[in-house]
Amino acid sequence: MNFEWWLTLRYLCAKKDKFLSVINFVAIAGIAIGVMALIIVIGVMTGFDHDLREKIVGANAHIFVERETGVKNYEQLNERLRNLPGVIATTAYIHGNVFLESGTRAASLILRGVNPASEGAVTRINSYLSRGKVSDLKKDGVLIGSQLASYYGYHVGDPLTIIAPASGVAGAGWRYQFKVAGIFTSGMYDYDMNLILVTLPRAQEIFNIGPTVTGIGLKLKDPDHAPVVKKEIYDQIGFSYLVRTWMETNANFFAALALEKFAMFIILTLIVLVASFNIVSTLIVTVTSKVKDIGILKSIGASKSCIRRIFTWQGLAVGLMGTFWGFAGGVAVIILLKKYQFIKLPQDIYYIDHLPVVIQASDVGFIVGAAMLITYAATVYPAFKAASLEPVEALRYE
Repeated sequence: MNFEWWLTLRYLCAKKDKFLSVINFVAIAGIAIGVMALIIVIGVMTGFDHDLREKIVGANAHIFVERETGVKNYEQLNERLRNLPGVIATTAYIHGNVFLESGTRAASLILRGVNPASEGAVTRINSYLSRGKVSDLKKDGVLIGSQLASYYGYHVGDPLTIIAPASGVAGAGWRYQFKVAGIFTSGMYDYDMNLILVTLPRAQEIFNIGPTVTGIGLKLKDPDHAPVVKKEIYDQIGFSYLVRTWMETNANFFAALALEKFAMFIILTLIVLVASFNIVSTLIVTVTSKVKDIGILKSIGASKSCIRRIFTWQGLAVGLMGTFWGFAGGVAVIILLKKYQFIKLPQDIYYIDHLPVVIQASDVGFIVGAAMLITYAATVYPAFKAASLEPVEALRYE
């Protein structure tokens, strides 16, 4: 073993000096707690981002092509968009606001008219349905969310009344009767409580818009390439249409998540920074108690760089052990959270019913790197002071 490493381990263990052992342990524990907290919190923030991204993308198209006055001759536009590079499937849709009438109560809902033959290819509605498929949706059928069904007590086959506030033909046809054909659970409270799906012709009848749709939804091979495909769409069909990507539709939401993640990283990094002061104090105490040893080492030919490396490595060893145990503890907690989901959340506030966690190698690597960088910075001053001691001054009172 290298002489410098051997002496570093001797000072680090310090079995005869219990005080040094205690402050070494405190320094290691401080770094470990900081790193563990960082890994857990960043894992939870990343989990929220991924989970909500998957739910939003799964319940909607990746790109929406709309027109303020509606899209006429949408079959032709549908065909042109389907042939674009990177596009897997397309489907026409209608969006509008209606009211649900249930006894003496009424609730505002979002009605989506869909093409049963193509909707399942663009969204994940088939996997969300607990019974049946969207392709089985008939003229008088309606698909509702599980939260809405639970709140009003609806079951498959029950009658359901929809009121269209602007039906087009004055005084006639403003109340429509449906039967619940299926119940879906997307995992997003807003969708499961406020969204209902009917066939495209039925939606056209309700809103009295004739052979027109609100827009065309596109599914892409890679959702992250949506901005590139958006540019291609404008090149193909011009700027008379409004083209929105799923990123733009939820831009504020994801920006807020990214800001929160960054803020939590900065705040929790302060824990590691505070813990690094324990390393400074540990090394200062070690240098103070080992003045005689430093003097002897220098008198027999040890260089300043040799002394500096001994105390730098001691501090880095403390930081490395703290970082390792923090990493192990953080990953263990994340695995337990992911497997057992023992922390439940109110779904109407957080959109999901459990605490999501995702471990990303880049996040963990950044945290470990930041912890070690802070640790190294904490060793600079004590190691410099130890190296600057002169043998005569060190041994003067011995």
